[in-house]
Amino acid sequence: MEIAEYIGFVKSEGDKFAAAAEQGALDVAISGCDGWDMRQLVRHLGLIHLWAAGHVAFPSDDWFDADDIPDMARYWPELGSSWPDDADLVSWYRQTNRNLVRVLESAPDGHECFSFLPAPTPVTMWSRRQASEIAIHRFDAKNARGIASQFEPAFATDMLDELLSGFAPRQRSKPLDSDSEKTLRVHANDVDQHWYLTICGDGITTVRDGGDADLSVEASAADLYLLLWNRSDESTVTLQGDTNILELWRQSCRVRWSGGE
Repeated sequence: MEIAEYIGFVKSEGDKFAAAAEQGALDVAISGCDGWDMRQLVRHLGLIHLWAAGHVAFPSDDWFDADDIPDMARYWPELGSSWPDDADLVSWYRQTNRNLVRVLESAPDGHECFSFLPAPTPVTMWSRRQASEIAIHRFDAKNARGIASQFEPAFATDMLDELLSGFAPRQRSKPLDSDSEKTLRVHANDVDQHWYLTICGDGITTVRDGGDADLSVEASAADLYLLLWNRSDESTVTLQGDTNILELWRQSCRVRWSGGE
């Protein structure tokens, strides 16, 4: 997708997330984020928006620290100095989302800043990354409220590709011995897209073409997106081969926030 399309999803997914968050108590548990409630989820996503917008608006060669909200005060003093009260929390989140959209939309062609996943430009990466970050947490928020979620096939495919081709090869854990190797084939059958992941002692590599695999996972792009972000179980997909490889995936590819690392 183009940058403008990603930014459109940053807006629309942010609206859906906020609408779900404000439909009940903030202490409701978030099943996809162990130990978190809605309050922590809203805070997390707002902090992420300020962090991402900071990287684009104030270019640097490395990560910004973002362990807690005061770390953002130097970049966004009105939004990042302290956590808002519960009554104002969702409104604050909406402001962080609008700030992010403004920064992304105003970035000039050829803008250079720090990025950490493959993409045509840094602004493309940040727009795509934030779109997916909001989308998976929109699912978390709606799921906590008992509201079903849907994802457009093209959007789900793009976000799935970010996970499989971008995040997966960055994982540092080594679930297999150095001389062991397993291949996972992921097939999004509604858009006829494939990914082949080799999991070995050195980590994960991903290519778009391949042959035989130890495990083939097939479903719609949306169902695969949720499964591989560990938001659903294998009952939503078709498996063929060594199903233990799904556990290897869960061990080796878990993305957790740690102040930007």
